[in-house]
Amino acid sequence: MRAVVVHRPGPEAEVEIVEVPTPQPGPGAIRIAVAAATVNPVDLMVRAGVGGTPFAAPRDRWGVGWDVAGTVDALGAGVTGFTVGQAVIGISDRLDVSLGAQADYVVLEAGNVAPAPVSVPPVQAATIPLNGLTAIQALDALDLTSTDTLLVTGAAGAVGGFAVELAAARGVRVIASASPADEGTVRALGATDFVPRHAALPDAVRALVPGGVDAALDAAALGPTTLAAVRGGGRFVSISVPNTPIPLRATVVRTVLVRADRAQLDQLVAHVDAGELTLRVAETLPLTSVEAAHKRLASGGLRGRLVLIP
Repeated sequence: MRAVVVHRPGPEAEVEIVEVPTPQPGPGAIRIAVAAATVNPVDLMVRAGVGGTPFAAPRDRWGVGWDVAGTVDALGAGVTGFTVGQAVIGISDRLDVSLGAQADYVVLEAGNVAPAPVSVPPVQAATIPLNGLTAIQALDALDLTSTDTLLVTGAAGAVGGFAVELAAARGVRVIASASPADEGTVRALGATDFVPRHAALPDAVRALVPGGVDAALDAAALGPTTLAAVRGGGRFVSISVPNTPIPLRATVVRTVLVRADRAQLDQLVAHVDAGELTLRVAETLPLTSVEAAHKRLASGGLRGRLVLIP
């Protein structure tokens, strides 16, 4: 089968498509025939070897790709609740793997997989796992109530857009920060208020909410700038370790790193099938255009995910 890999991670690294044996599912695992796999910023991090730690152990190659939509191709021993041919979505939530989701087949633990939504095709379904789970886990970490005000930075991005829509569905007042051109988009997702991305964020937010918001999800990784818009004793969640600020003014600051969660995948799928979650695809490309897809993502400005089709 074909798989996208990196052999020498670093600033000049290239992604390659190689022919490898089709992986076999071990106990508790599922092999998925990939119908669609997204390209995410974490793929660029793997390629660049960011932080170095995922690449400390000797390895001939590192697999690329976290999100997948496809069909169950084979079941490992002990797997129940799935059938061969069933449409599924899944997440490969590890950096240190030799094969990722950008491939013809991928093997995942059963807990990383859920039945796919019935209302959308695989290209759209593949955009759910990584960014949807990140958003829902970040919102849960903020322990929001319907009386809270929430600031979401990067609100037009993949994580931010999901967070705006999911928080609004919980009855939370959402203040969205994004490019001025995206105001209509984030308001359509449920944002009550809007702050342009290049505005003086703390001042603009405090003009809307005197004293500052109760909570912030910093999807744009602005760090201290976003924290300054949160009231004393409020809550702050970052999804970027290097951009997590010091918890000043008795704020509760947390970093959320996504993890596979079958129950939460099921929640996200239910939202999609109920028409309550917007899935955005920027462009579809063949697997053979993975290098172009990575360059397009690195150039920025995307609204929605790039999706690779094997």
